[in-house]
Amino acid sequence: MLTRSLLAMWCFAAPALADPPDIVGIEVSAARVSVTLAHPDMGWDHYADGWRIEAEDGTVIGTRELLHPHVEEQPFTRSLAVNDLPDGLLFIRAKCSVDGWSDRRIALTR
Repeated sequence: MLTRSLLAMWCFAAPALADPPDIVGIEVSAARVSVTLAHPDMGWDHYADGWRIEAEDGTVIGTRELLHPHVEEQPFTRSLAVNDLPDGLLFIRAKCSVDGWSDRRIALTR
């Protein structure tokens, strides 16, 4: 009985884990990249806090920092002004304040 009670207390006391930010849309115009993210933001303790453009080898081309949670605005879109995107394959990678940069990259098509 004590073991079951302790297990129940541990389950309810464990921190809630969120999924990594999901990139649900990418739009490229002449000098702007707009990315739409979905993430179960929980407030200031855990939220999607950025995305970046990477070259195929992982070189960072540009980063869009997100300065606050979007609990009531899901999914949401934010843009980054870019001057000259380099030729070759480019990817978008998202980040959250708890889990850091996602392992998942989405190809940026132009």
